[in-house]
Amino acid sequence: MNLSHIEHLGIAVKSIEESLPYYEEILGLKCYNIEVVEDQKVKTAFFKVGQTKIELLEATSPESTIAKFIEKRGEGIHHIAFAVPDTDEALREMESKGVQLIDKHSRKGAEGLNIAFIHPKSSRGVLTEFCDCKQK
Repeated sequence: MNLSHIEHLGIAVKSIEESLPYYEEILGLKCYNIEVVEDQKVKTAFFKVGQTKIELLEATSPESTIAKFIEKRGEGIHHIAFAVPDTDEALREMESKGVQLIDKHSRKGAEGLNIAFIHPKSSRGVLTEFCDCKQK
């Protein structure tokens, strides 16, 4: 596995609008992008801290995984995302090692990145995402 860095930390929030003051006014970070990812039923907001990003995730539907996560666990860290050279190759490698996948193939995520998740049952309870920056 060739992980280059932590691409972002995903944090589930009930409201991006209500969360922005903490990140901007208290921590002094600047939100540089807010977008809706329709097929994932989520609204995202991004901040940069060095090379790593923080991604706030707000559900846009009660059926979204973020809404279900917040209902079950409350607001907080949802996932960790690692940058990899090729998301599909990372999935093949994980599957060859017996890791349970959520995604069999990469898909488009926020900021145009190709993304894929492995199941937290295979990663010691941490939902893990792989991201690459190649536009496919």
